[in-house]
Amino acid sequence: MARNPILWADYPDVDAIRVEDTYYMVSTTMHFMPGCVILRSYDLIHWEVATHVYDTLDDTPAQCLEDGRQIYGKGMWAASLRYHEGTFYVVFVANDTHKTYLYTAQEIEGPWTKRTIEGFYHDPSLLFDDDGRIYLMYGNTEIRLIELADDLSGPKPGGLERVIVRETGRFALGYEGAHLYKIGGVYYAFFIHIGEASNGIRTQACFASESLEGEFKGGEVFRDDMGYFRAGVAQGGIVDTPDGDWYAILFQDHGAVGRIPVVVPLTWENGFPVFASEAPKEIEIPSTRPGYAYRPLVGDDDFLYGPDERGQIRLKDFWQWNHTPDSALWSVTEKPGTYRIRSGKLSPNLLYAGNTLTQRTMGPASEAAVTLDGSGLNDGDYAGLCLLLSTYGMIAVTREEGRLYLTMRARPTEDLSIFGNLVDADPGTEFARIPLDGETVTLKASGNFVDNTDECEFFYRDGDDWKKLGITHRLVWKMDHFTGARFGLFLYSTRQTGGVADFSCFRYSVVE
Repeated sequence: MARNPILWADYPDVDAIRVEDTYYMVSTTMHFMPGCVILRSYDLIHWEVATHVYDTLDDTPAQCLEDGRQIYGKGMWAASLRYHEGTFYVVFVANDTHKTYLYTAQEIEGPWTKRTIEGFYHDPSLLFDDDGRIYLMYGNTEIRLIELADDLSGPKPGGLERVIVRETGRFALGYEGAHLYKIGGVYYAFFIHIGEASNGIRTQACFASESLEGEFKGGEVFRDDMGYFRAGVAQGGIVDTPDGDWYAILFQDHGAVGRIPVVVPLTWENGFPVFASEAPKEIEIPSTRPGYAYRPLVGDDDFLYGPDERGQIRLKDFWQWNHTPDSALWSVTEKPGTYRIRSGKLSPNLLYAGNTLTQRTMGPASEAAVTLDGSGLNDGDYAGLCLLLSTYGMIAVTREEGRLYLTMRARPTEDLSIFGNLVDADPGTEFARIPLDGETVTLKASGNFVDNTDECEFFYRDGDDWKKLGITHRLVWKMDHFTGARFGLFLYSTRQTGGVADFSCFRYSVVE
């Protein structure tokens, strides 16, 4: 039996499909690059990265953290993943460019071809009907259906366009997160919902119709928070196994670690889905490839890389940059065994640092450690290890008047509401500073996410011992970033550009 939620890490807005014996699941990646991650599984429980659909999206100034701009809380959201007649399709919107993107590939690993669909369709779901017609369902509160042109370039002139369901009462969210299917000749539309009767808990809804032009009937089909802080399990798709069993893959808010996937069994009665009464805390699903060894979703790195067959350097697939990286300012080959960052701009704080390299935190608790050579830092530079969130904490080496210091800084968390806006020039608060003996130091960051504890601490190696620096800092998930906390390796300059930070021997551990 495996633990459910199946992944204690930030993989929200999931959509899952099965192609023969293989399951694929796409998830939102917001402002992280490469983006639009697709995971692969053979049992719906254990997952590995199959691909990222794009390396970078549009390289706008905001996506590149240029001119004081950023796309925190924006970027790509809520993709629809489909497989039709030998082609994989991914459709999503980006909330900074206000475009709808269509990526296609013959193989899940790519290469992926990029196009756009005319219009902007919030939380879209793509449907290829049996008669060759193509549809997109989307929206918030008012859920709409449009027919697409045969080449998916935009709405089909004179094609079907209508409202499927509309929230009419008082609500906090209404309906959104559409997932549209045709199963056994019937159309099923699944949504997340917060309505007047839900008492603030997110629920899963389903509506069905025998015709896209007919009335869709249904309502709430699942309401459960797994006993976890009234955080309803909802929004996602459904998928069947080769044996004919059905499961929903939804997600649940889990504080600062992010929004995490949950599997819920379902059956069919009189042509309508019936969800389990509650999400099981443990689950077992037969594997289509028993004994398969999955690549880890997080892990260590000694930064020993060489070019691939196309002459490109590709980092391990558990790494993502915060925003679009500047390839001229990072390297893992200049000094083998080292991730080197050069600063090319001035930044007010960690949130605007270029080439910050991140991995997701994982529950119940996780730790990351790295060795940092700060000999190339200039006065006013900060380089180190962080828990990246708008309410971030960090431990860093900084140089002042030619001398190196170790500092612990954090952003405030007095406002515990989720609607904060901390993407500004505030440098945060320094809670500790000590002189650094030598130019190299090993740093450690830890995050505790049990029962929304959401605390982080920072340490440095002193001989054989770890010594804590600064405070125990509270991390708070907020909608200004809309993502879970990430471990990050960073460098930013506040006075002059050209500083260098060398990171080596990165180690990651999940603490049970």
